[in-house]
Amino acid sequence: MTVRVQAEDFDIGQELSKLRLANSSIGALVSFVGQVRDVNDGDAINTLTLEHYPGMTQKALEAIEIEAKMRWNIIDSLIVHRVGIMQPLDQIVLVVVSGAHRGDAFRACEFIMDYLKTSAPFWKKETTSHGERWVEAKISDDAAKARWIK
Repeated sequence: MTVRVQAEDFDIGQELSKLRLANSSIGALVSFVGQVRDVNDGDAINTLTLEHYPGMTQKALEAIEIEAKMRWNIIDSLIVHRVGIMQPLDQIVLVVVSGAHRGDAFRACEFIMDYLKTSAPFWKKETTSHGERWVEAKISDDAAKARWIK
């Protein structure tokens, strides 16, 4: 299990290949890539700034990974989350889960992403033609997380 919080972009193909080739028991590799949209709430987005508390963020993401591994039979996982200033089409986050079978890998990947959206300490600020604004949590993100609560 690996967590990286970084300003630099990542190479999806390279990350998938490293994880896939690390264990010959892997039969499934499921991934999610999030990127900066060009429009949010009807306004064109010029930039998105992601801020965080480094130690706190790392621990929160590691805890999410551990919870996924406890719930599903997965072999490995990877979370790469970017911080800093980004523009539309820039990659923000990569979540990859490997497992012997696709079902657990799909569920674990979706769980990690749902918890990351609601439980990881990141703060998003958008710059639009109308100025800057902080992005609030969405009710739909909370609802997605709620379905995993035991």
